[in-house]
Amino acid sequence: MRIAMAQVWQETHTFSAMATGLEDFEKNGLYFGDEIPEKMRGVAEIGGFLAAAEEEVEEVELVPIIRAWAGSGGRVTGEALDFFEEKLVSELRESLPVDGVLLSLHGAAASDRVDDFEGYLLSAIRRVVGESVPVVVSLDHHANITHRIVESVNALVGYQTQPHDPFETGERAARALFAIVKEEITPTVGWQKIPMVAPADRGLTAEWPMKEWFDLARAMEEHPGVISVSNFPVQPWLDVAELGWATVVVTDNDQVLANQLAAELANKAWELREAFWAVRRVPPEDAIRQAVAAKEGPIVISDASDSVLSGAPGDGTCLLKEMLRQRITCTALLPMVDPQVVEAAIQAGPGSQITVLVGGKLDPVFGESVEVTGTVAGVAETGLTSTLSWGAAQMGRTVLLDVGSIRMMVSELRGVGGADPDAYRHFGVEPAEAQMAVVKMYFNFAGFRPIMKGTIMADCPGLSGWDLRQFKWEKAPRPVFPLDELPEWQATV
Repeated sequence: MRIAMAQVWQETHTFSAMATGLEDFEKNGLYFGDEIPEKMRGVAEIGGFLAAAEEEVEEVELVPIIRAWAGSGGRVTGEALDFFEEKLVSELRESLPVDGVLLSLHGAAASDRVDDFEGYLLSAIRRVVGESVPVVVSLDHHANITHRIVESVNALVGYQTQPHDPFETGERAARALFAIVKEEITPTVGWQKIPMVAPADRGLTAEWPMKEWFDLARAMEEHPGVISVSNFPVQPWLDVAELGWATVVVTDNDQVLANQLAAELANKAWELREAFWAVRRVPPEDAIRQAVAAKEGPIVISDASDSVLSGAPGDGTCLLKEMLRQRITCTALLPMVDPQVVEAAIQAGPGSQITVLVGGKLDPVFGESVEVTGTVAGVAETGLTSTLSWGAAQMGRTVLLDVGSIRMMVSELRGVGGADPDAYRHFGVEPAEAQMAVVKMYFNFAGFRPIMKGTIMADCPGLSGWDLRQFKWEKAPRPVFPLDELPEWQATV
């Protein structure tokens, strides 16, 4: 079988002023044709596509078209949208005939022209291949499921865990497509939109209440005739017309069952809605005190409101200010995005002492710069690259600035918000020997898990803050819980 495959992946934070242009995709991996399997084997969804193809009994010819990945940020520019549409359409036409199309998308991307970025691209793909060629898509479980997405695909699957496992998700999507092409299954999709949003604080699928909701989905997959069940607790900072949580069930030619299970799963989410708002954050002053007082380190402090994986800029100074105010003497690791400070440190050179205003420049709403004096302890002029499960993220030129006992890693680009311990090791700093380490994300700091002795989520201000009611919503459908009074709702089959 001959299968076209592609990935165009970005998560949009519509309240962010940092537009996502084509250059942002180029920085983090924009590949074409044969360089896609060369660079992505074993990595993320495309790695899963490739692995499933190699394991398939029937010979599979994967036709790679494009791999584009950008970190979370503001709306994708119209220029980038046009580029992706043209590449997908033209390359698909040249690849015809194909037996199927396999795609990796995020699901919560929006452009400055089109709210439903993925639905727009999927519609363009469908126009090229026609209705008879099956299209299967893998999605982040923070996807915003829309009518256009569902109408454009034969099946879709979402991540089953947080932290995510993109590789496994790619394998599942590929196996589903192969079964459709071989006419082993006839996919039928049932889905529900749920009028609710929630912060990401209770997003771990190994902890209640998310565990209860996701466990129900896994139990439903044991039902005969069920192909996949996906929960979608949507990216919460996405002000678009079809915003809302969703459930999607794919069965083998059983529409009634698909609809029933999707409704049952949606009603379970609604039943748990209050629990998803049970935020457990610690005031920044207490977060620092607790980390200092811990018997062993490192204690990972999550600056979730400045999460680079949620679209925030990564230059919040809330925890830096508190470290300075408390005059900590233990070793603390702190990431910061500030191209101006990087340039000043490089110009001064290693060993120099500089006084700079750091942070608070990219977020005009919550940002506040802080003056610090420190020693330039290291310089990576050629730039650093951080790696997580989905691939590489560029940090750009990066410096290490020692401010007392604070090891502040300042980069030009956001990378992964300090969540890659190897970035510190590049400068000769062993993270396992630190007392605390700040990461600018919610949960995806797998690199620290083998060495950390505890975690704390700090309640700082920021663009990815938990209180969604403080943002100005203009497009989202209303009423939606808890932005509005909505005491009752029930999914209907």
